[in-house]
Amino acid sequence: MKDIISREITVHASMERVYKAISDPTEIITWFPDKIEGTLDVGQRPVMIFSGENHKTSIYVEAAKPFSYFAYRWVPGGAGIIGDVLKVPNTLVEFFIEESGQETKVTVRESGFTSLPAEVAEECFKQNSGGWEYMIGRLEKLLNKN
Repeated sequence: MKDIISREITVHASMERVYKAISDPTEIITWFPDKIEGTLDVGQRPVMIFSGENHKTSIYVEAAKPFSYFAYRWVPGGAGIIGDVLKVPNTLVEFFIEESGQETKVTVRESGFTSLPAEVAEECFKQNSGGWEYMIGRLEKLLNKN
């Protein structure tokens, strides 16, 4: 069982622009969830809403270091969880942002799949592997058009 998903893109946008796209609730909905209830400040527990209103999941904002790092915890998988994700097995999603010449490199890494219940860990890893491929592609498209 693998524990880490990692995807990387290089975009024609500043580190500040990338960070805003990842950490600002009005920006993140342009490429990731359909809606977000709450703020993305450290220590907050907003709810991300996907597929209209069909899939809601709470997250816990773990860290924010403008303009280089942003991280949150959540419970991956189709069911999602509403409530305190720190009280159940969860994964850590991290965004690393760094200058790369005239461009910016963005790495998203989700880790902790081996801490999930065995009966769902492999399926969650598979789902999120494809999910991050799709979502990071959307982020890349957004940042390269601005």
